[in-house]
Amino acid sequence: MNSSEKILQEIKGLGIEQSLEYLVNAFPGEVVFSTSFGWEDQVISHIIFKNNLPIKVFTLETGRLFPETYYVWNRTLEMYEKPIHAYYPDTAAVEKLVSLKGPSSFYESVENRKECCGIRKIEPLKRALAGNSCWITGIRAEQSLNREHMDPVEWDEANQILKFHPIFDWTLDQVKAYIRENNIPYNPLHDKGFPSIGCAPCTRAVKEGEDFRAGRWWWEDQDKKECGLHSS
Repeated sequence: MNSSEKILQEIKGLGIEQSLEYLVNAFPGEVVFSTSFGWEDQVISHIIFKNNLPIKVFTLETGRLFPETYYVWNRTLEMYEKPIHAYYPDTAAVEKLVSLKGPSSFYESVENRKECCGIRKIEPLKRALAGNSCWITGIRAEQSLNREHMDPVEWDEANQILKFHPIFDWTLDQVKAYIRENNIPYNPLHDKGFPSIGCAPCTRAVKEGEDFRAGRWWWEDQDKKECGLHSS
């Protein structure tokens, strides 16, 4: 039995708070949570902050976020009075990319888009995860076909870290109900047809009947709808 299978067995049947408490005791000072301030992440931030769990909360500040994302970021800081650590892309790498290819090269090819994601997301993520043992995320199974095949606890080979998705089996209705019941601030774009919110140039509202992540990189094939942060 590998480490992820062992952890999965240990926390099976536990509530979210108890599962997170188990992890912070198993990996003291080495558990982090990444938030992009979407519905799911706001639920987990609420649980971490309200229970004063020793989990470092961080976000990837790509430099291309929606104004509404900064709004909910500020509201979250005001409500919980807890730090949210921002990781920015390397300035020299961004300057080189934009100087050589312009500010919108990601529309031109999948390779260009992945290059931009690599600079603005993947490299900062590696810095955020460095030295840690467990990475908490807001992934849910129903978000995309890629994510249905993940497990609530898994080993991330690329980042050499254990990942735990505490609300993996929740439906979107459950997420929204929890937010209402606990008066949690959320991104107003969710009320305008944006179920999944990333960088502003790469995110649009979805139409009725479209997939949850159809609004992300909508000009690409459906099977390429991951930026590399959570590739299974």
